[in-house]
Amino acid sequence: MTGAGARHLVRRHGDREYAEPGEPWAAGASGYRRWTAVGEADAVHTGFGVCTLEPGGRVPAHVHSYEECVYLLEGEVVLQTPQVATRLRPGDYGLVPVGTPHAWRNEGAAAARWADMLAPQPRSRHDGDTLAIGPLPDTSAETVDPRDPRTRRFGHIEPENMDPALQSQARLALSASMRTALLVYSGISVKMMIDSDLGADLTTMFMVQYDPDGVAGPHDHPFEETYLFLSGEAEGVFDGESYRLGPGDLAFAGVGCVHSFGNLGAGPLRWLETQAPQPPGRHSYRFVRDWTYLRQVLDRQPG
Repeated sequence: MTGAGARHLVRRHGDREYAEPGEPWAAGASGYRRWTAVGEADAVHTGFGVCTLEPGGRVPAHVHSYEECVYLLEGEVVLQTPQVATRLRPGDYGLVPVGTPHAWRNEGAAAARWADMLAPQPRSRHDGDTLAIGPLPDTSAETVDPRDPRTRRFGHIEPENMDPALQSQARLALSASMRTALLVYSGISVKMMIDSDLGADLTTMFMVQYDPDGVAGPHDHPFEETYLFLSGEAEGVFDGESYRLGPGDLAFAGVGCVHSFGNLGAGPLRWLETQAPQPPGRHSYRFVRDWTYLRQVLDRQPG
């Protein structure tokens, strides 16, 4: 289902279409393209895509009126701000808060590719809610150090960080806070990456892993979710429609979309997930099973 405020959608890896940005702020960009997977035609709060930057490519300095969360998929890219230049490598993630001047450059020999989550959703009628600013000087880039308390807007995650058997105090020390400790339930592991502890106000980004027997029953939320599948094969059911989802595929569930997931493979299933707006403190999940149970209880009562 598509259209602004769609209840759900699925994008296949092979159907990606990357395009150069046409807004005025990107006039000086070179080697940069973006696949808009979820945008104004699909959602209310979410802007989600995958970006590529060729070797030697640049995105000029700019600011925007939305939060930007990023997760590096391939290659290396430098994120330059007035304070510091950060070299992002596969598995690194970071937050660009609202109104933060920043620029991108690729100093490597291969193309860089990263997922980005933008919230609130950029609006084309306002030039993408982004403004070009004066150039930022290139400074020497530092790699991400998750243990450095001065760089709490960045972190790093590996598949082994999703394995409950490999958790230790040393591994937990790589987290910005105990809120990013691994959450494990019913064959599902969840590790928060970007949330209010890292300074985000409008969105979240986290990693999800399902064991072969991992299952999440039908439920919905008062916010939008996007899922970028990284490894394994999933069955995703959205409002009764079933999809087989593999690496590079993407799915989106809007507010009120009843969805569930299961692992179709013999190994772990892993995906990157985002939410916008940030979940409320209570009642983030509405499970069908709970309200079906209550209905059955009430139906058995006299009168």
